[in-house]
Amino acid sequence: MANKCLLLLLDGLGDRSHPELGGRTPLQAARTPNLDRIADLGANGLFHPALPGRAFPSEKAHFALFGYSQEEFPGRGLLEALGHGLTPGPRDVALLAHLASASEREGCLFLEREAPEAPQQEDLEQLLNALPSSEGGDIAVQFHPTRDHFGILLLQGEVSPRITDTNPMRDGIFVPDVLPREGLGREEARLARNTALALKDYLLRARAALKDHPVNARRTRHGFPPLNALITQRPGRYTAVPAFEERFGLSGASVASGAVYWGLAEFLGLEAVPARDGNDPGTDLAERLETAFRLFSETDFIHVHTKAPDTAAHSKDPRRKTEAIEALDRGLGDFGPERILQEDILLAVTSDHSTPSSGPLVHCGEPVPLSLVSRGTRRDGVDRFDETKCAAGCLGLIREREFMYTVLNLLDRAKLAGVMDTPRDQPFWPGKRKPFSLT
Repeated sequence: MANKCLLLLLDGLGDRSHPELGGRTPLQAARTPNLDRIADLGANGLFHPALPGRAFPSEKAHFALFGYSQEEFPGRGLLEALGHGLTPGPRDVALLAHLASASEREGCLFLEREAPEAPQQEDLEQLLNALPSSEGGDIAVQFHPTRDHFGILLLQGEVSPRITDTNPMRDGIFVPDVLPREGLGREEARLARNTALALKDYLLRARAALKDHPVNARRTRHGFPPLNALITQRPGRYTAVPAFEERFGLSGASVASGAVYWGLAEFLGLEAVPARDGNDPGTDLAERLETAFRLFSETDFIHVHTKAPDTAAHSKDPRRKTEAIEALDRGLGDFGPERILQEDILLAVTSDHSTPSSGPLVHCGEPVPLSLVSRGTRRDGVDRFDETKCAAGCLGLIREREFMYTVLNLLDRAKLAGVMDTPRDQPFWPGKRKPFSLT
């Protein structure tokens, strides 16, 4: 069996059928000879990070793929803060935040444009410099810009991440109020109430500073949407979880572009290997795979990620997503299953979630295809890599943390249930045992 694993993650690959593609998904409509060859030589099935039908974001789906429970998840705000080089304290709360275009209706804030284009750099700096700083009192709030009009809002003091989002993620509706979540214990509920009050106070002061700003007055005169409100989502804080190598006995690395993946790698103790996004997704993927093969001399488990299918799907153009998938398949040309088998590697090809190329949903809850290839994996009758063909494969539906247990099994590292060679019940074998002393 293989002794190392390459996880090729095609973000947002799954989809729904579309009339303009003849009732097929973009993956079914795409010409993918290299992905099909992988399916033909391997074991196939479907993956979902939780329950089919539940729509998952990338960061939570990756957390499940890497073998961690959702109860251990720290929140995307914390991961992006780490990915952008911030150093939150163990009790700090980090939120995603960005400037948006809003109006006032019925005494409430109404979201006109959730993601307007960023202004010129000079105007952007003036708007960001106008945001308030709240460093006194029991709760300090500070905005840290990351790119364009996006940033991280860092809350320090007696704070809690158990608060609601103010970003509804769609245009033309009221901005939700900041509220503590339900079902909290007494002390956590107190912290969440105080955090919600402090955050709302900050967002109101941000609105006041931006509403009549000269940059926004000028934008309005020229027909551009004003950037006159700050909206937030996905608060996060450190959680206590074992590092990836401690949990699974495998050293790991992640080759990806995007702060959330760099932050996730840092949080789990993987080596983060930043990659660039060029004009051709296939060329980008080939470069990342070449990097991965160089890393295998020192690393057991390597995650190679591309955002291309997800980005194309968010354009709500199924044909554009089909083109992105075909480009990625071309990038696989020099990294086919024959090379994988020759180098004794377990290749896992899958996605984190489905992203519909039409309709109002950001992500949808359908499972995604999964193929596993190594010298010892079973071979089923599947010869096409797509959402329905892989469903007929021998793997069935793999959910939640089952993926990493499957990887350990195919690397001949699966521990026999009930064996205790270490004080902690680790899933891998052999464990890092303490030698029997003769003294």
